[in-house]
Amino acid sequence: MSLEFLLTALVVVATPGTGALLTMNAGLAHGTRASAVAAVGCTLGIVPHAVAAITGLAALLHASAVAFQVIKYAGVAYLLYLSWSSLREKDSPPEAPAPKSAGRVITSAVLVNVLNPKLTIFFFAFLPQFVHAGDPRSMLTMAGLSAVFMVLTLVVFLAYGACAAALRDRVLSRPRVRAWMRRVFAGTFVALAARLAAP
Repeated sequence: MSLEFLLTALVVVATPGTGALLTMNAGLAHGTRASAVAAVGCTLGIVPHAVAAITGLAALLHASAVAFQVIKYAGVAYLLYLSWSSLREKDSPPEAPAPKSAGRVITSAVLVNVLNPKLTIFFFAFLPQFVHAGDPRSMLTMAGLSAVFMVLTLVVFLAYGACAAALRDRVLSRPRVRAWMRRVFAGTFVALAARLAAP
């Protein structure tokens, strides 16, 4: 594994996207535990894309315009649902928050990344660049690189969630800030959906 891979993967992971946004939203709304669960869920959501890339299924998905479009628009629909959910979320008293169950948080986090076809295309285009041609252990090498990418994702998302959770008390004590935060997250989910839907 090269330093170039580590730096490139870190830049990709640290660039805020749907998973990071969901993790920060969980931290702000429900605290450190929820953000950690969301970070784990987002990391687990990478597994299907990594497996697809390693086994060659990504090539089939890339070749099938219909399959790609179905997954793509399922992802768009889910992001719009998250936006709607953010706007509908009602205020809870700061001293008695009503956190979502771990199951709901992790399910939402997994779906965010599973329904992102660009992750599959990313793995399909990214991983082979760091595998030598003719390497008899190419699948094992790609599996190792995918595992490193997932570990980086988990660490970075845990940091994002912890930072968001640290600001939670300040946010919860101000109803106007809570309302604006919900609108910002909802608007960002819509923007991300529009970007995913773009050709």
